[in-house]
Amino acid sequence: MSVHTDVKRVTTNILQKMKAGGEKISMITAYDFSFARIFDAAGIDIILVGDSASNVMAGHETTLPITLDQMIYHAASVVRGIERCFVVVDLPFGSYQGNSKEALHSAIRIMKETGGHAIKLEGGIEVLESVKRIVDTGIPVMGHLGLTPQSIYKFGTYNVRAKEEAEADKLRSDALLLQEAGSFGIVLEKIPATLAAEVSKSLQIPTIGIGAGGACDGQVLVMHDLLGINIEFKPRFLRQYLNLYEQITGAVQLYIKDVKSSEFPNESEQY
Repeated sequence: MSVHTDVKRVTTNILQKMKAGGEKISMITAYDFSFARIFDAAGIDIILVGDSASNVMAGHETTLPITLDQMIYHAASVVRGIERCFVVVDLPFGSYQGNSKEALHSAIRIMKETGGHAIKLEGGIEVLESVKRIVDTGIPVMGHLGLTPQSIYKFGTYNVRAKEEAEADKLRSDALLLQEAGSFGIVLEKIPATLAAEVSKSLQIPTIGIGAGGACDGQVLVMHDLLGINIEFKPRFLRQYLNLYEQITGAVQLYIKDVKSSEFPNESEQY
């Protein structure tokens, strides 16, 4: 039995209850009003306004170029489309790494200008002061450990993280530190499933996995990957639920054909 079927709004408290009750949490990315409205009506628990907008919306190679203003634009659009789900907004690269004051300023801007419900930032002990400062202001914070795409140039690869014991140990300790600092949840990206299971069990707060196995308390996928809009990206962890690329291509080609042959518009489609 779902613990939240009659819930008017998903909150951090509801997410905590879902973990405690063993109910998995569903999370998907969205970047605009129209898709947010569809996902919310479909019953998704969390929408992440991801800095992946830098890739899938703007065509950049990494998540690094997207700005705080652009994230605010996307997040405000998403919030206007939802009634029930919980909206988490990524703090983009460069908007929180400098110092905790800057991090707080960025988080406040997101909350005030978008109507979102929480922010997400990448890193462990390095961002701890920022997490505490933001949480102390009353803003919910979600952590992100494992493969942290904003650090891609440091890693030099998008391969699985924390396979070595030293990195795994740091991840275990970072997860506990984030929990102690007041984070309400943590995304675990591309780490061994056994490590993700162990970390999820050790925490009281929910974990959301992406390429981190089935033992996490929830899962997240990028909408363009799940819906098959972006067909170049096919990692092992991705389950593609639709092939919208093919369906949209077919629909547009049919439209072109109908326009060229004067099939469209017909008499019933004009005034």
